[in-house]
Amino acid sequence: MLKIVVFDSGYGGELFADKLEEELGVVEIIRVIDWRNADKYLYKKRQARRTAEKALRPYIGKVDLIIFANFFLTLTSLKFFRRKYRSQKFIGLDLVLPSTFIDRNTIILTTNAVSKTAKYRSYLLKLHRRAITMALDDWPNKIDDGELANEDIRDIMLELAVTKKFFPKEIILACSQFNDIKPALREIFNSNIKIHDSFNDLYHDTCKTLRIRGAIRKQK
Repeated sequence: MLKIVVFDSGYGGELFADKLEEELGVVEIIRVIDWRNADKYLYKKRQARRTAEKALRPYIGKVDLIIFANFFLTLTSLKFFRRKYRSQKFIGLDLVLPSTFIDRNTIILTTNAVSKTAKYRSYLLKLHRRAITMALDDWPNKIDDGELANEDIRDIMLELAVTKKFFPKEIILACSQFNDIKPALREIFNSNIKIHDSFNDLYHDTCKTLRIRGAIRKQK
């Protein structure tokens, strides 16, 4: 049986591992969630890289695929791991580009670490959207601890609408933990708002990398 490591520093990794277990019955999912060092993945890339490398050392070269369910690691360290460990396959969550080029109001929910990377700045140029970046560093830990209330989400979103008169037609999630709040976001705005979360793209990359034939469910 194929073995896949899903690596993250918080609940987002659990969410993506859940998706793989639901969609793929032909693989063994190994969850490596580095909860203890969660804060080390939020700021400096070298610190995040060293911490991830230490956590993954027991698995490198011993599994079929290692997946970074962490945007900051993917953007800053995926190439490093691929070059250093050439016999091990790595993929990771990447920033999703919507398939349409309609210029519509878009909110990107992410962290400061991600928003300050060169790849994120390049991504914004390719997005072709009227976009506002919301770096919400306290939300991932609150989600990990089950302490982010719908009222907290609603207050920040309504403040954006009132102060900047910015009413989004779509939301891009660039932090894996934020997949947990999709129902709350739909409730706050409306059920028709488009939410892009990158999970389907990463699932597709997983199947492609391991040459698994699997149908990708239509993103809701």
